Amino acid sequence: MTAADFIPVLIQILLAIGLGGAILTASVIFGQRARRNRIKDTPYECGMPPAGPGRTRYSVKFYVTAMLFILFDIEVVFLIPWILSYREFLVNGIPIIGPIAVFFGIFILGLIYELKKGAIQWEK
Repeated sequence: MTAADFIPVLIQILLAIGLGGAILTASVIFGQRARRNRIKDTPYECGMPPAGPGRTRYSVKFYVTAMLFILFDIEVVFLIPWILSYREFLVNGIPIIGPIAVFFGIFILGLIYELKKGAIQWEK
């Protein structure tokens, strides 16, 4: 291999560095922190002047509820493969009810714990 074989690679590296530098430079010049572009710092509300703060605070209950929904989604993700492979396990004589019963038991214990702690009640 000669040095001439590496010219396309060198050109690609130079283009990547140049493009990256150009994007960073444009971001600094035209970005949100630029002092001459104050119009970019205001939120857009259909042409009307902004009313109230741009960011509102959410209650912690909102995030707890979101995490509980994620927990239920993860349960479904684990149940779908079990349901799809249940027939194959029965044909091969592999007991699969025990492990899924343990899974549901742990899940139900966690749900009872959440109910006792009041994590599901919105107004508290």
